[in-house]
Amino acid sequence: MNFELTKEQQMIKTMVRDFAQAEIAPKAQEVDKEARFPEESFEKMGELGLLGLPIPEKYGGAGGDTVSYAVAVEEIGRACGSTGLSYAAAVSLGASPIYYFGTEKQKQEYLVPLAEGKALGAFGLTEPNAGSDAGGTQTKATYNNGEYSINGEKCWITNASYARTVIVTAVSGKKEDGRNRIGAFIVPTDVAGFTITSPYEKMGVRGSNTSELVLDNVQIPEENVLGDPQRGFNQFLYTLDGGRISIAALAVGIAQAAFDRALEYSKERKQFGQQISKFQAIQFKLANMAMEIELARNMVLKAAWLKDEEKPFAKEASFAKLFASEMATRVCNEALQIHGGYGYMREYEIERMLRDTKLMEIGEGTSEIQRMVIARQLGC
Repeated sequence: MNFELTKEQQMIKTMVRDFAQAEIAPKAQEVDKEARFPEESFEKMGELGLLGLPIPEKYGGAGGDTVSYAVAVEEIGRACGSTGLSYAAAVSLGASPIYYFGTEKQKQEYLVPLAEGKALGAFGLTEPNAGSDAGGTQTKATYNNGEYSINGEKCWITNASYARTVIVTAVSGKKEDGRNRIGAFIVPTDVAGFTITSPYEKMGVRGSNTSELVLDNVQIPEENVLGDPQRGFNQFLYTLDGGRISIAALAVGIAQAAFDRALEYSKERKQFGQQISKFQAIQFKLANMAMEIELARNMVLKAAWLKDEEKPFAKEASFAKLFASEMATRVCNEALQIHGGYGYMREYEIERMLRDTKLMEIGEGTSEIQRMVIARQLGC
């Protein structure tokens, strides 16, 4: 398989990079410091077709592939980790499940506005007592007379305060083996009994909206059930596999930004009468950083390509997410070390990147969960 980008994919990469560096990067420090969700950036991304990049044109999207989308996530994350995270969540978690599992009516009503960039979506999976153990979901959906009544609480949900719809997972019954049957439900954010707040003070990705959801007898029609009610758990596992590709791409973008600054700084900073880039200790750091970034990028592209080819990609998505996220933390940490005391200062931006990238090892399944997934894929 050849991972050289096609002409169209390269054009998308160039377009997104130019946009991100001109519109997103200059605001990254302010977005982080003020913990401000950059609505204006998302409006412009919507106008450019980026919010529907991997969605077919018939549903308002740009008709791109997963590789193009991963490239876009990397470039946006390279400019601002917060914006990159919210972008990845809007597409991978807010829109894609409706495209893959929704009915035609659901796609027309809920997917089209998301793909056209006229609205944002979110995905409500994590709960206070169900993080890595998604099967431990306690939110319940009770069916009665053509409607579901949903009760429960979700936490750490990206974009929910700015979303038109949230896909919520909930226990909807029991399977034959006695285990909980978990379904997915499209919930409009303006429905009665649905409360969304953002009470979190975060270490990093501070400009990405993170919300708490409380559902108190939220009534939704049966037609808002997403996909097969019997296969809700498998549906969101597939959704998470796709999301892991985007988180890996985001980690690569943040790492690339940190590396770029470290390389530039090493050529400007002089100690003992010469540029510090001439010292072998610094050269080895930069060589390792460049190598690991390129390895992670290739793993992301492979996982994205497999998904586009409709081949199994769960193992490769976990490979990419695990390696890229841990790589990004190492690279940002080394970039800060190369900057010395200046790296510890906010104005040089490296400290922000290090804070931002730590979440990549946690979100969409922790590093420990990725190793579990990989081991299972190996037949362990």
